[in-house]
Amino acid sequence: MTSSTKTPGLARFNALDEAAARTALHEACASTAWGDALLAGRPFTTADALYAASDAATAELTAADLAEAMAGHPPIGRPKPGDPTSSREQRGMAGASAELKAEMLELNLAYQDKFGHVFLICATGRTGEQMRDAVKDRIDNTPEREREIVRAELGKINRIRLARLVDVVEED
Repeated sequence: MTSSTKTPGLARFNALDEAAARTALHEACASTAWGDALLAGRPFTTADALYAASDAATAELTAADLAEAMAGHPPIGRPKPGDPTSSREQRGMAGASAELKAEMLELNLAYQDKFGHVFLICATGRTGEQMRDAVKDRIDNTPEREREIVRAELGKINRIRLARLVDVVEED
């Protein structure tokens, strides 16, 4: 997911007008502050520079910014209808048993009750069981510890989505 060379997709992203670039970035991450930071960094000379800007912006998100970002993510096991991104990212839950889906729903609700937001994990490449085990492991965290884990997971998700954004732009 790293590229030290300038790609046609990155050049096209850099060339988007501000409104189109803002929309594309909002689809990757719902945080306005994150999107603003990346917009301010354009043009990016390499994909690595884009990812580094994303990492830096994610590290600077306030609690309110993190909440805004998390609001853009559906609960694990319940991707947004008609949203290919959340369906693709949560593919590991697609074939899960009814029992696992029910357990995940219960765990999601308990997590949300405790922390006040959805359980956020970089679900790409994870099985339903791995996601269940992760929420079980994390539910006993302090809010402060969990916020830092959420920030790290959000950073991973943002990088994957930015890589896809550049790839998608390349295909246009």
